[in-house]
Amino acid sequence: MKSKLHRRDFIKSLLAAGGLSQFPFLLPGAAAATTQYTGKLLVTVQMRGAWDVSSFCDPKMNVPGEREINHWARNDETRQVGNLQYAPFASNQKFFEKYYDRMLVINGVDAQSNAHETGEVVNWTGRNAQGYPTLSSLFTATKAPELPLGYVSFGGFSNTENIVRTTRINNPFDIKNILYPNNFEGREETVFIKNRDISHLQKARSELAVSLVKENELLPNDLRNRQYYVEALNQADQLNVFGDLIPSLENLQRTTSPTPDNQNSSIFQQAQMALLAFKSGLSVAADLNDHGYDTHEGHDRNHEAILSNTIDAVDYLWDYAEELGLADRLVVILGSDFSRTPYYNAGNGKDHWAIGSLVVMEKTVHFTNRVIGETDGAQNAYKINPQTLQRDESSSGTIIHPKHIHKAFRKYLGIDNTPLTEIFPFNGTEDFDFFS
Repeated sequence: MKSKLHRRDFIKSLLAAGGLSQFPFLLPGAAAATTQYTGKLLVTVQMRGAWDVSSFCDPKMNVPGEREINHWARNDETRQVGNLQYAPFASNQKFFEKYYDRMLVINGVDAQSNAHETGEVVNWTGRNAQGYPTLSSLFTATKAPELPLGYVSFGGFSNTENIVRTTRINNPFDIKNILYPNNFEGREETVFIKNRDISHLQKARSELAVSLVKENELLPNDLRNRQYYVEALNQADQLNVFGDLIPSLENLQRTTSPTPDNQNSSIFQQAQMALLAFKSGLSVAADLNDHGYDTHEGHDRNHEAILSNTIDAVDYLWDYAEELGLADRLVVILGSDFSRTPYYNAGNGKDHWAIGSLVVMEKTVHFTNRVIGETDGAQNAYKINPQTLQRDESSSGTIIHPKHIHKAFRKYLGIDNTPLTEIFPFNGTEDFDFFS
């Protein structure tokens, strides 16, 4: 019988594997050997604040005598391309016509909350309480835990629960300035530190790192953190591969102001940096995020602008991935905290609604150009049969929750039934084969 591996025991095993008794020291400059990763690359796009799926992938027309759901439905109607329906709103038509054959739409997903913090937790971990890592964390920790930039985050929800390191990138030039202290952007001719001094500093840093880890009677946490420091030194040469790919200032994707309220968005730059991290071979997962979706007032004006910005950035992501030769490996997930109400409030905005959607994008796979899940005209979720994936209001059907999607993702990505995922189970959760 397979014994269960508890969280505490797993952390102990991680520390032991890292070398509690013997640590393989390497000098910085002698890069740690890694196996070239050639598998799938995971990108999550977090549309923060709660998107309006009735104006995207679960479009709703107005019903005479009922509260108005969408202003666009006064003079227009739902569109369709392939098997997907979409709303004539924002940049949707261009996006769906270009990517419908790469899209799996899952509608009627019940987050069981309309609180932002809980919504982010449940949609990106599958559990409606803290304590589980994001899908990106599990994927990285299982597939490529040794990579120096394995899991890249640009903000948003990226809890790892200490199973893997995450790298937060805010300004790409901070990375270049650390890697190349004498080549500050725009000041290539300026020498800040003499080369012989850099060599002395590196030698001293190496000796200090070795002595720090060799100290006696270190607590496990202290030893692990010191090991991480030495590993970072060992991986310096590898990081130079990524640093060399970062473009000059004039070729860097710019920050934009997509809404009338002047909310800055860096998602184009996030997409560019994520793909360059993938191209360097040092990363396998990235969380992108765009904010501004919490449109309690002026919904149509603000939501149209931010939604266009996000999906245009996803379009850029795919185009640039093609250019870099990475598109065939990408798995892209679009999601949010939850959704917005199927009606307007007194301020011409929309409030919080627990029933939303999730979109999975991948190239040349068999499960795309398809919709799973269904909602009624007022955006209430119908029960779905896990085996047939069809609407089923009998006892055989169930409402789709994020835990169903995460359980299916783990299986599809090949990270289920591992000692790591057994620490974070979805006990008693029905099996939906969304990717059959």
